[in-house]
Amino acid sequence: MTAKPVENVEATPGGLLGAVERIGNKVPHPVLMFGYLILLVIVLSWGLSLAGVSVTEQVAVPIAEGAPDYDYYEDTTQPGLAPGTPHYDEDWTIVEETIPIKSLVSVEGIRFIFSSFVSNFAGFGVVAVTFIAMMGAGVAEESGLLGSLIRKLVGASPKWALTFILILTGVVSSVASDAGYLILIPLAAAAFASVGRHPLAGLASGFAGVAAIFMVNISLTPTDAMITEIANESLALAGGEPITIVANYYFMVASSLVMAMVAAVITEKIVEPRLGPWTPEPGAVVHSDAGDIPADADKRGSRFALIGFLIVMAIVSLATFLPGAPLRDPETGNIIGNTPFMDSLLFIIMLAFLVSGVAYGAGAGTIKGSSDVIKAITKTFAGLGGMVLMLLMISQFIAYFNWTNLPRVIAGSLAELLEQANIGAIPLLIGFVLVIVVLDFIMPGALPKWAIFAPIFVPLFMRLGVAPQTLLAAYRVADSPVNALTPLMVYLPFIVTIAQRYTKKAGIGTVVALMLPYSVILLVVWTVMFIAWFALGIPLGPGYPPSVP
Repeated sequence: MTAKPVENVEATPGGLLGAVERIGNKVPHPVLMFGYLILLVIVLSWGLSLAGVSVTEQVAVPIAEGAPDYDYYEDTTQPGLAPGTPHYDEDWTIVEETIPIKSLVSVEGIRFIFSSFVSNFAGFGVVAVTFIAMMGAGVAEESGLLGSLIRKLVGASPKWALTFILILTGVVSSVASDAGYLILIPLAAAAFASVGRHPLAGLASGFAGVAAIFMVNISLTPTDAMITEIANESLALAGGEPITIVANYYFMVASSLVMAMVAAVITEKIVEPRLGPWTPEPGAVVHSDAGDIPADADKRGSRFALIGFLIVMAIVSLATFLPGAPLRDPETGNIIGNTPFMDSLLFIIMLAFLVSGVAYGAGAGTIKGSSDVIKAITKTFAGLGGMVLMLLMISQFIAYFNWTNLPRVIAGSLAELLEQANIGAIPLLIGFVLVIVVLDFIMPGALPKWAIFAPIFVPLFMRLGVAPQTLLAAYRVADSPVNALTPLMVYLPFIVTIAQRYTKKAGIGTVVALMLPYSVILLVVWTVMFIAWFALGIPLGPGYPPSVP
């Protein structure tokens, strides 16, 4: 969403959140911050390696095929099972593996730093995802389509429901991986500004829906298929029956709706009152081209955009729903799950925005030819230059951090500590949630943590009478709220950039202060909801009670 930077004339609010914002905004530029973090990892890896720090893990190995490995799903923070990963009905053996801290100062470490620099960035899928998503969104914005959609959304939504609708849309957007970060969050900010509400409150609402309520949805997502498969591998070790992708479906739907309502209340009762009224500079506009298109041109453009959208949907439907269609799973014929259709969602969304944007521009007269389309895309890409530099540094930090084995050692140590605690099922579930919350600050990816913890805790909780689907639900609760706070969230620089369109002085501290109430309150309310669900024995999905029969 392109907007002229607007200065919010209000001073930074006081109190705890004001202090968080002031301190946070004094931290170095994100590029420098990740440079310092890389140096810290180098020093830590050297010192801990000299001290001989390590952790011993029990690893399940398929007898015939060797240990499963993992590749990366679209956003590179959500690694999924690689093709050919053994199914849960394989024969397994348990071996103990000692994981030492590896020093980046060693010969091997220095070799890795130098030789992997290019490949770390080249393999960082966030870059590609960002450019692909923004290609369609950029055309839609420059043509005036997004401005038109915002006006229609605001006009059709009851005033009291606008916040909830935007947040729930953010929750649902996780079905398309990262599209919500790049499209929904800027749209939410612009939607709030268009009705005179503070755009940073809209940004926070969208961010909460996309990130802080990430692990649940009204529909099934590729991530659901991946974490279910990992759970089934752990179940095989304990002699349990495999679960299906719908094992948490009831809990997912309920959590999506309840947490969206909680987040809406947080926006309107805490975040927005703290921000106060938004006072843009005289003559500033919220959205480029939003008010420059005559009503008749907008009506014609909207009609053309609808036709373009329907054409894209028709093509996608033919490629998806017919028997043997190319976007179905070639072996099972499934559409939902880890399938070509689900892997194509980001491209489909980009195509829908691109075609609809071009069609709108043709109808409204804002796009005169193909050169205007190219200009819109290049203008959008040019605005991403600063973010690309930050992603370069983030990719190096993540690669070096993972290479040292620091995440595995930290996670393994915490898992061992929790496993040895002699407490009941409910306290242990709460302890499990808290451990995941802590780890989420340094390991934002949902699947790496689950791959570490599932083999340990799935069998443990089954011995306590807690069903695997219950542990999976606890993991969903724990892994989501901190996503909006961790500095390792790869889209945090992008969120800061969006905030600066409306408040020039906005920084990391601004975003953290905005999101802290969401993360804390959602975590508390969601945990209470989960424990009550477990205690009452409500099925988590069709045929999946919270306790082992």
